[in-house]
Amino acid sequence: MSRNITSPVDFFGHQLGADRKIARWDKIVEYFYLIESESDRLKVINMGPSTEGQPFLAVIISAPENLARLDYYKAINQQITDPGDLTEEEVEVLVAEGKAIIVQSMSLHASEIGGTQMAPEMAYDMAVSDCPDNLRILENVIYVMVPCFNPDGQLMIADWYQEWLGTEYEGCSMPWLYHKYCGHDNNRDAFALNLVESQYMAQLVFKEYKPHAYQDHHHMGSYGARFFIAPYCDPIRPFADPLTWRELSWYGAHMAYKLEENEKQGILNDAQYPAWGHFGFHWITNHHNIAGMLSESASANLASPKYIDPTQLIGSGDKSFPIYQAQTNFPNPWPGGWWRLRDIVEQQKIAAVAINDIAARNRKTVLLNAYHKAVRQTYRGSQDEEYAYIIPAEQHDRLTVRKLIQLLLNQGIKVERAIAPFCVGPASYPAGTYLVKLGQPKMGVVKNLLGRTLFPSTWFTTKLDGTSMAYDSATDTVAEYMGVTAIPSGQAFEGCFTAVEELEPIAPVVSDAPAYLLDTRLNDSYLAVNKLMAQGLAVERTIKPLVCGKEIYPAGMFVTLATQNEAQAIANETGVAFIGVAAEDILGVELIAVEKQRIGLFQRYWGGNADEGWTRLVLENFGFDYTTIMDADIKAGNLNDMIDVLIIPSDEEAMFVDVSKATSGRAKMMLQWFGDTIPEQYQSGVGEEGLEQIRQFVNAGGKLLTMNKSVDIAINAFKLKVLNMTKGKSNQEYLTHGSTLWTDVDNTHPLAYGMPAESIVFNWDSPVLKVDDRFHAEQYEIFMRYASKDVLQSGQLNGEKLIADQAVGITVQRGAGSVTLLAISPQYRAQTHGTFKLLFNHLL
Repeated sequence: MSRNITSPVDFFGHQLGADRKIARWDKIVEYFYLIESESDRLKVINMGPSTEGQPFLAVIISAPENLARLDYYKAINQQITDPGDLTEEEVEVLVAEGKAIIVQSMSLHASEIGGTQMAPEMAYDMAVSDCPDNLRILENVIYVMVPCFNPDGQLMIADWYQEWLGTEYEGCSMPWLYHKYCGHDNNRDAFALNLVESQYMAQLVFKEYKPHAYQDHHHMGSYGARFFIAPYCDPIRPFADPLTWRELSWYGAHMAYKLEENEKQGILNDAQYPAWGHFGFHWITNHHNIAGMLSESASANLASPKYIDPTQLIGSGDKSFPIYQAQTNFPNPWPGGWWRLRDIVEQQKIAAVAINDIAARNRKTVLLNAYHKAVRQTYRGSQDEEYAYIIPAEQHDRLTVRKLIQLLLNQGIKVERAIAPFCVGPASYPAGTYLVKLGQPKMGVVKNLLGRTLFPSTWFTTKLDGTSMAYDSATDTVAEYMGVTAIPSGQAFEGCFTAVEELEPIAPVVSDAPAYLLDTRLNDSYLAVNKLMAQGLAVERTIKPLVCGKEIYPAGMFVTLATQNEAQAIANETGVAFIGVAAEDILGVELIAVEKQRIGLFQRYWGGNADEGWTRLVLENFGFDYTTIMDADIKAGNLNDMIDVLIIPSDEEAMFVDVSKATSGRAKMMLQWFGDTIPEQYQSGVGEEGLEQIRQFVNAGGKLLTMNKSVDIAINAFKLKVLNMTKGKSNQEYLTHGSTLWTDVDNTHPLAYGMPAESIVFNWDSPVLKVDDRFHAEQYEIFMRYASKDVLQSGQLNGEKLIADQAVGITVQRGAGSVTLLAISPQYRAQTHGTFKLLFNHLL
């Protein structure tokens, strides 16, 4: 095919990365389809619509003959990465035939615009160049480019930048989340896959292509190194294959070499970003036997140049990069000056090409090591002391068990199901029990998602001043997040099992009955109740445990007189069993009507609040209608005319009330960094007048729910005699940083209906509460406390004595209404299914 291919400059009218220019996603999509029509080296795949309907693209770049046999090469790689009983000879044949597969994604964080601006230029270069290096890549590599991980946010940022271009606010930060639900949190979704964009990437990386290396291109702060590349620094998260960590150094060294060769200064590796980070895509991939890497470019002011004085340049402040000076992993410091988007585009393109280049030069080594990692991890798993995780199908919330199994399948993890009862030592398990054996290539993912995990306390995890540190969450044990028990077997065992390829849909058969119970222990029962009420059908709840025949049901069971057809339709939609009961079973039982509440969810500017966005997603997933409440709505008063419940998601008090008065925390940082660069209409805060309106709302019968860090707002606004026991504590005295902790729950209390008496909660340095009222302590109803000992399940905990027995959930009456302090985020990142009911019970 002719190399007469439209260049980015000709199509966009400017060089990508040029000062004050951002190409919009719609034009970038148009360009990719154009060069696909002009070149036989590209194949554009629309994976489907993004959250808000934009195309999510995967662009496959390789030699034409490779693209023609793409399915063949994918099949070869499936065998190499999961070889089963293949012989060495059979593997050698596959390695000789196969191609190295590299996936790289751009601009997952939409304000980090360089990657998406770089992608069309890189694709064009690969489409037109006949230089030996490029031809080698095309011949030996199948390159899967995701030009934009967050199309919706890309359009938001591009339009926001254009709106303020040429004004005093040019290049300022956007005031709201740059994704409908999650903003910056979208890369924390790689193991839970709640977002459709994450699901597309998981399909590409974990199941369809299983690449040998993956790089995610990001930006970081403006005042340190110019560019971070692999490898990560210590500590490492356990259970990845050692070859993977070596590969990170291998790829990273080649990137660094090529960047220095091209006279790029300020290149940093093996520092600042530890190998134990959150289980986002560039970290979790290492446990999938994929060399998962992160690049981080210093930011400009979006597309506007940024001047940096040499005295402003600083190290990361930790042991890996303590000060801004030359060191072995940072030999060529950038001296300061003007920093531009084009600088970012160039360095990211060099790094992206370098990964493809080293894979092309060492294709057989890359493929053979993929085989070695799969075999060795399978062997390690088979010898692991835990051997397998047993997941009973019948648990406290059996439908959430299914959601965990689906999550594992979406990771490409092998799951089996017992087709007959089996025994492990003295314990017996029924048919239908799920089983996840560690003897599989992805054992590292399995151990981290299902097994108890303890964050290390070592030299690597303390800062120079001796304080503890973790880059992100100290654990990602999703089974614990979801309230699902995964039992380590502790020994090998035999049984009859079948592979679970996909979960069959369930539609419980509803018998004809005068009334139906819906189990309050099931999160999906709340969805079913919302569907019933949306049809105008009445629902009630029991306020005490209920005995029906031989069954004893907990307090809070839902009761409905829906017809059999009405019940069956909702059972088909939700999978919730409608339990038929005789009239005499509920005759005389004390019930309370379930009423549809008008829910208000507070949203602010100052970059938005991801906890608010995730709350919206959870509410929508479970059928709760809500109204977004801004600071202006609160200050205007008359909240009772609009809503019955006001939810304030986790936030610092100053972020909610008045950032200008911040003295610490995120609010102070926002004020220092962005205070004079945010247009005045987006400098939100309810102020003292807003707090007074909230007091009036509650006194007039409204319900206020504050979650996690926002409990301080309610404590101070209502002068509650409740102490935040952790306020002002150093992190040697109190630290969890994203850990799972044990609590004792009063599940006879209406706000805790459906919860296990002993529950695991997710705590991220959350407040811990103590009632301190010497005269009227009876006004404070505590429905949840931390355990009295052995509080930590997974992650880390400094300060167990400080929090043991102290309150997690308190509700107090004020006037005709109520204030609830829930000192965790029960809906955290839409991942903590095990505590969703603590939110839902406030809303019915």
